[in-house]
Amino acid sequence: MYAAGSYIIWGLLPLFWHALKHVSALEILAHRIVWALVATLLLTIFSGHLPKLWAAMRNWRILLTFTLSAALLTTNWFIYIWAVNAGYVVETSLGYFINPLVNVIFGVLFLHERLRFGQIAAVTVASAGVIYLTVLYGALPWIALVLAGTFGLYGLIRKTAPISSLEGLTLETLIAFVPALGYLIFLESQGHGAFLHTEITTNLLFVTSGVVTAVPLLLFASGARKITMVLLGILQYIAPTLQFILGITFFHEAVTPERLVGFILIWIALSIYTVEGLIVGGRAAHARARAASSAQ
Repeated sequence: MYAAGSYIIWGLLPLFWHALKHVSALEILAHRIVWALVATLLLTIFSGHLPKLWAAMRNWRILLTFTLSAALLTTNWFIYIWAVNAGYVVETSLGYFINPLVNVIFGVLFLHERLRFGQIAAVTVASAGVIYLTVLYGALPWIALVLAGTFGLYGLIRKTAPISSLEGLTLETLIAFVPALGYLIFLESQGHGAFLHTEITTNLLFVTSGVVTAVPLLLFASGARKITMVLLGILQYIAPTLQFILGITFFHEAVTPERLVGFILIWIALSIYTVEGLIVGGRAAHARARAASSAQ
């Protein structure tokens, strides 16, 4: 329930950012960073993890690592917010559909993991889908690739990070806080800031952007510890599926039959990836059960 809840919130986020479409993507991003810091810092304090955060801040290697992860995360957030309000919700869903397969590629490139046959097949079919969409439009689906690439690299960095998800997000937003606040102060000085100068709904959305950032991440962290990686891998498709549905219904984006072919290739690749993961995961669980019974 926790994990599924996190993906449902992420899948519905286009509606939240769309409600702020009258504000520039960069200003929305700056507010998201500022209010996310407020939310995560309060949670860190009340959970008693402030000493761990302080210890991490005094370690220059951790600071350097999380400066990079903060840059990747804020880039991902900006492209996503901009794309939603520019009418590319369907393409953002493509980015998060191919993200698991990008993770596989990064695992091979950076962690020296070996690809299994099913993973090779999935990556090959997904690559065919991306190439097809590129030929169809005469340009790479760059929004999808940037979203998948930045989030994949972000996950790679966080996979090896020595601090928890809450402390990590707090540190990332703390690092991004200064430029974000500086930009908001600059807008205010130029008379272009939206906060407190527009209707109350916009002001409330700015403030709650921190909550919608922190809550799904905490739900995800809680759920991920309680279920298998295979189940988590299946649940992750909830978010891009909701985004895709919103794109063609609420946002009325056109999905031509030709474009749908590219998506179908991606979905076939994900089906291969998921089924292969279920088979391998089932075999691993069976082997562990046999080993446990033999030990007894």
